Amino acid sequence: RSPVASPQALEDQYSPSRWSPRLDRDTIIDAHLAVTAAGTERARASAQTLLHVPYGSGDGEQLDIYLPPDPSEPFPVLVYIHGGYWQCLSKDDSGFAAPPLVSQGVALVAVGYDIAPKGGCCPAEAAAARVAQRPPTLPFVLCLGHMDTMVLQVRRSLVFLVQRYPRIRGIYLCGHSAGAHLAAMVLSTDWTEFQVVPDIKGAVLVSGLYDLEPILHTYVNDALSMSREVAQRNSPMRHVTPAAPAACQVLVAVAQHDSPEFRRQSQEYSQALRAAGWSVSLLDLAGVDHFDIIEKLSEDSYVLTQVGRRIRLAA
Repeated sequence: RSPVASPQALEDQYSPSRWSPRLDRDTIIDAHLAVTAAGTERARASAQTLLHVPYGSGDGEQLDIYLPPDPSEPFPVLVYIHGGYWQCLSKDDSGFAAPPLVSQGVALVAVGYDIAPKGGCCPAEAAAARVAQRPPTLPFVLCLGHMDTMVLQVRRSLVFLVQRYPRIRGIYLCGHSAGAHLAAMVLSTDWTEFQVVPDIKGAVLVSGLYDLEPILHTYVNDALSMSREVAQRNSPMRHVTPAAPAACQVLVAVAQHDSPEFRRQSQEYSQALRAAGWSVSLLDLAGVDHFDIIEKLSEDSYVLTQVGRRIRLAA
């Protein structure tokens, strides 16, 4: 549980823009959007791409795929899941990390999903349409923009990749902030429900949230409208499974200038994985904040980029 008791203190702790020493809170998010958009534009200009590939029928259920120079050969894939507190950002600005990867023969797949606030006013017909798509074991109706739906969409995107692209040789997950939460939820998936088991070889979870209960009474939940039950059902900390013999390696990365709550969550989640037998490392990155910890993935010399480039050797 969060040691922060005051509602205002929780608001501050879960407002990443308040904690960066580089820029003030009013400009850092705009700067982040500009950096990721420009990086994605460069990536699209330099790599072979398959854009807006549908993996389902929802508006947000699309992938952007950045291919290595010779896609006829088997290749590993880094699946990138964007952040934005489940209510902003998109795959359209999530290709900035592609150039260093594709140059080493690794494809990057940016996953789109239906973000909130659609879930706050889900029409009955949209909910009914979702019933047919949910695994039969789910006892609840799925709405666009609902947390349950976002988790399911990311899982289904991996099933689609495996079925559509048999040349893929190993999947590596990378998620930032809310995207790290979604990637962590993938690690807890019971794949028997999907009749496909993706070959997930590694996960890089960057400045993520792994326990959703502390944000229930913050501004973050205004658009998400999560109940306590939904938050618990979708908190990776509550669903750490014992590591299987072939469990992937997990790297949990956190920024020096993330808030104490973000840092606590990264530390406690990595400890929980380790206690369950997972091979996990906690990387505390000096000199970066919640935003440039992921922006720097476009740089060849950045430590997390080097982790990504080692994927080719591991595959």
